[in-house]
Parts: sequence; C-alpha cells; structure tokens
Amino acid sequence: MLRLCTARTPSSLLSSSSSKALSSPPSSSYYFATLRAMSTKIKPWSSPMVESHGDYRAEAYLEDHIGGKLYEKQHSLPRLPVPSISETMSRFLPTALPLAKSEEEKDTLIKACEDFESQAGELQQRLLEKRDANPDSSWLQLWWNTLGYLQVRDPLVVNVSYFFQFSDDGSLSQVAPSTKSLGVLRAASLLYSAAGFRQLVASGDLPHEAIGRKEPKTPLCSAAYKYMFNACRVPRKGEDTYKIYDPALNTHVVVAVNGKFYSFDFVEEGSGEVLPLEVLEDRLQQCVEMSKSGPSLPMLGYLTSDDRDICADARESLLRVGGSKMEEALKVLESGALMICLDENEEPTSKKQSSEVFWTGGLNSGHNRWFDKSIQIICTKNGKAGMNGEHSMMDGMPVVNFCDYVTKTPYADVLAQSNSKPSAGGYESAVDNVKDIFGDLSTELTAPGSNVSSLVDQSKASFDKLISAHELQVQSFQGYGSSTIKKMGYSPDAFVQQAMQLATYRLWGEQGGTYEATQVRPFLHGRTETTRTVSPASSAFIKKMGLRPKRDEMDASKRAEKLKLLKEAVTSHVKYIGSAGKAMGVDRHLLGLLLSAKEGESNPDLFSHPLYARSKTWRVSTSHLTHPRFDSWGYGEVTPNGVGLAYSIHPNNCMFCITALREQGGWPESLSSLLEEALLEMQTLNDLDHQPTSKL
Repeated sequence: MLRLCTARTPSSLLSSSSSKALSSPPSSSYYFATLRAMSTKIKPWSSPMVESHGDYRAEAYLEDHIGGKLYEKQHSLPRLPVPSISETMSRFLPTALPLAKSEEEKDTLIKACEDFESQAGELQQRLLEKRDANPDSSWLQLWWNTLGYLQVRDPLVVNVSYFFQFSDDGSLSQVAPSTKSLGVLRAASLLYSAAGFRQLVASGDLPHEAIGRKEPKTPLCSAAYKYMFNACRVPRKGEDTYKIYDPALNTHVVVAVNGKFYSFDFVEEGSGEVLPLEVLEDRLQQCVEMSKSGPSLPMLGYLTSDDRDICADARESLLRVGGSKMEEALKVLESGALMICLDENEEPTSKKQSSEVFWTGGLNSGHNRWFDKSIQIICTKNGKAGMNGEHSMMDGMPVVNFCDYVTKTPYADVLAQSNSKPSAGGYESAVDNVKDIFGDLSTELTAPGSNVSSLVDQSKASFDKLISAHELQVQSFQGYGSSTIKKMGYSPDAFVQQAMQLATYRLWGEQGGTYEATQVRPFLHGRTETTRTVSPASSAFIKKMGLRPKRDEMDASKRAEKLKLLKEAVTSHVKYIGSAGKAMGVDRHLLGLLLSAKEGESNPDLFSHPLYARSKTWRVSTSHLTHPRFDSWGYGEVTPNGVGLAYSIHPNNCMFCITALREQGGWPESLSSLLEEALLEMQTLNDLDHQPTSKL
C-alpha cells in the first residue's frame, strides 16, 4: 500500500503544503504486459505545443483526444463541493483554540466564529455561484494553480520542489565497469522503464488510479498526467506558464552532466518503442564524455534556481543574446520527455547525504539541474538514484505511480527484457545521436555584449546562500513500525502524527499549527485539502505527557490516563482526515471565501483575528509517503519558524526527513532525537499496559 503526500504550496497567502494520496498501483508486471499487448499508438496532437496558464479546463480537450483507460472516468467524476459555513466553523474552532495565548484570545475567536455566518453570507453565495458556473471543473483549481504556484515568486528549489530517494538496486554490479559508472547503468535502467510508463500515459492505456478496498473502487482524477512528460514550467514576469509538448513529436530525453545539457532519442519515432538498454547506456556515456571537453559555457542551470522574476529576466536575456538558435535550444530542453541528471562527482552513502543531493543538488551539484523540468531523475556515480519533482500542475501521487513503475524492475531484469530487442548495431551511434543543446551557442553566450555570465554568477550566489541557510536531517527509527502500531489498535498515520505533536511540543515548548496534506482527487480537478492535527484531544495528550518524559509509566492510573488521551487524539485525527478526504476540511473553503471578497469590501472579523492566522501558520508541515523502494523523501519548511517533516511508516521501522532554516539552531537534529524519544515513550505506555501476568 502506498500513502503519499508530497511537498508544499510555497505561498504566504495560502500558508500551505501539497498533496496526499492513498492507493495501490498495479504491479509493473501488469504494466509491462499491458504495454506489450496494447495496440494503441500515441496520437499526434492538433498543436505541437500547448502553453498552460494554470487552468485545467483549457487543456481538458487533450484528455478526450488521447482517450483510453487513463481518462475514461473524467466526465463522470463528481465536482468539488462547497461546505456550509456552519460545518466549517464547527470543524475550525477546535483546531485553533489550543493555540490561544490567553483566555481573551479564545473568547474573541469564539465571537468571531459566531458572527462569521452572517458576515460571510454574501461570500458564501458568490462561492456557490462560482461552483455552479464551473460544472466542468473545480471552483478552486485555477485559484490554487495560479495563486499557490504559478504566481509565487519564491525559488522553486527548497520552496516548491520535492524529492524521492530510491532504494539501491542490488542487481547492479558490485564494482563499476571500467567504461561506465554505476550511475550511468542505473540511469539507463530507469530511463528504459520510464519509456514504458510514458508510452502508457501518452497513449491513454495506463489504467486510471482508484482507491478503496471494495468494488467498485473510487476513481481518481487523471488531469495531472498531462503535465508529467515532455513538460516544463516557464518563468514569466508576474506569473509563470507551463508548456506541454506533443509526445508523438518529441522522442528525446534531456541529460545534464557537469552543468551541461544534452539530448538524444530514447524511443523509436512513430511506435514509441524504447531503444535497447545498451543503446541507452552508450548514449548516456557519450554525454559524460562530451561534458569533459567541448565549449566552456556558463552554468545555465542556476538560472532556474532563483526568484521567478529573476528567472524570467534571465530567460529573456538568453533569447536576446541567442536569438532563434537559443529559442530552439530551449525548446529542445523544455520538450524533452524528462531529464536525467548524472552527478558523476557525487558518491553519497548515508540517507542524509543522498537526500541533500536529490533535494537541491547542494553546493556541488546544484548547477546540474533544470528545476523547471517536471521530472528529473538523478543518479550519482556510485549508483544512488532519486528524483526531483516540479510541483505546480501535478501533485505527488501520479509521480509516485511513475516512480513505483520505474523502480520495480531492477537492472538485471531490464537487461533481460532488452535482450529480446534487435542488435544495437541497427541504431544510430551515440556520437551521431547525442546533441549538445547549448553547444553551438558558446560565442553568443560569452560575447562581450552578453550579460549571461553575470546573471549566472548572481543566481549562483543566491542559490548558494539559500542552500547554505538550510539544513536537513534523516531519522531512521528502527524501534517499530506500522505492524506494531496496528497491533496496539491504532491507525499508524494518526499515531505517528501524535508522536510528531509531542516531539514539536517539546522542541518549542508550545504546540504549533500542523498541516497534513490530504488528496481530494476523487473530485474532478481536485488537488488537496488540509488535515489539521492540532485538536483539543492532541493538546490534552501532549500536555499530559509533558515537556520532558515524566518516567511515571509504572503508575497504572497515570498510564491509563495517558493511553486514554492518546486514543482520543488518534480518533480525532482519523475523523478529521476522513472529512478532509471528502473535501470537507476548512482551509480550502475559508480560502475560497476570502478570495470571493471584492476590492474595498470589509472582510469578516475572523480573517483578521491573530489566532486564525496562527492556526494556519504551518510550523509543522507534514506529509506521509510509505513506499517499499523509497529510502527517504522530503521538501522544505513552509514558514521560517517551522519545519518540513516528511515521513514514512514501514512495517518494522519509520523514516523522518526534517528540514529547517539553519538559523534556528539545529532544529532538525533536535527534532530527530525528540521523535525517537516520543515514539519509544508511547510504545512503553502500550507495552506496560499489555504485559503478561506472572503465574509464579
């Protein structure tokens, strides 16, 4: 079973995170069988490129054009509901009161909530009218895609992008061959599998996702899949766009090595059939060899890591100095199926080291990224692998579906599958097929009138400052996992959420607003809703546990009280997440009401209340993803005085990836220790309560 939520929405307006999902994708053997049996080819689009401005409706015609199993449920999906004001207030108030600084603050918040229905009545009516005026979409999606992503000017790296670290491929050679690194072999294997998944998506033959244990299962919206391959975010002044290219016309992959960018064909034109593994390995190695020589170019990847308006200006500068040649080069890069980043200078061993490489590239490899690309698969010299995802138009579960597919088949099995293909001698040589994307632009980029080198230097300085300001810690808790938690009688996710509440309470001496992202993809164009972990029950539990362990577990009455409060906190969380999954949380509704106000109108008192603001300042931004072949994953914090807290709950262990600003004085390391302390303390409570009675 996969549970996911990925990174966050980097917006001070939304103060929010991103996507949550729960599903069990079909096995890769099923996908390979589907791929072999399918007769559907990729249908050419009516236009070679579509530039999205964040409105899913504008590109929905592509779903009808592509058709197939992937999009067969789109027209029958229900529309995102608008909760009643009374429902929202009844859910909101308990999540905010525990964060009050005084009784007066509590009383005034209660009064603001009581007055909210009358004060927000007109806003509610406008929101309902907006819902009814959009029968073919979600009332929220355009606001969310633009205000939450495309208009945000923060750098993508840290603030928007998220990463996955894949488990090691045990079938790779223990020692790298003399001609290629383990990273090249791993990249070729992942690229080979990626071609199969891309074919399924582009042809529509990929079965749509569905959730539920009983038949018929609930189908999920597939809109995001259009933005997965041959796609790239494009920086624009004020508001970015997203370009998606016809996969039938673009059969190439983009490769980054040593800060240089190359392209080569990885599938056959027309059929979309992936080329033999040997061909892919040779072409990847050719990229490595070409990166060791050739023209000296500015490290252009840094120009995708800066403030988005600065990125937009830099892109215009590139086009100004490079003209039509630069326009074509950028088109090649943007239209590539995906990007492979070969970090031949990196040999991480620990989860922490690997996570830093896959999250940002760090100070050594940040230049070897193009952060605008929808998907970047990253492979290090010693065969470690992961991916970095751009988050604007696509939440995490479709990407997990992709990563599940490409990691399920190890190198040895991919090699065996590839052996049935024609000899590599029947394909164009790597020397002839691999192209240096910016190679013939060295004169223009370095000419006396060009400011590109200066722009790169400035963006590199900003990138180095941003990366150096952050720290990351990975906690691999080996004490127990979901199997033990279930035996205790708890929901693993809700149980671990309470451990995180206790740990952050002990870190800060107070409870902080906590976000767990919950997907609402059962609704057309649905993305996410917030599950709020703070509740009267969670507050009572952590305060009873104390700011440090009380060591009073042997007292039966005190132990019983703590266990009672823990069970109530877990039950409260499960109830809230159930409502959020039905799009009946509070945060998206309140956002919609706020955005429905017209300029010059007075807002309801609630929106200016300090406790309201505090309750949606996500000091603890959490997301849950458990996958058997992911060793780590994560994203950045969403507020300067908070932490990013990605986690996995495996059967016998838990993983936490913690990020924060370095200026906070070591929060990731401290929280890592406190999480271990909390989990062990909660285990002790349950163990002592169920210990066998001596018969002596």
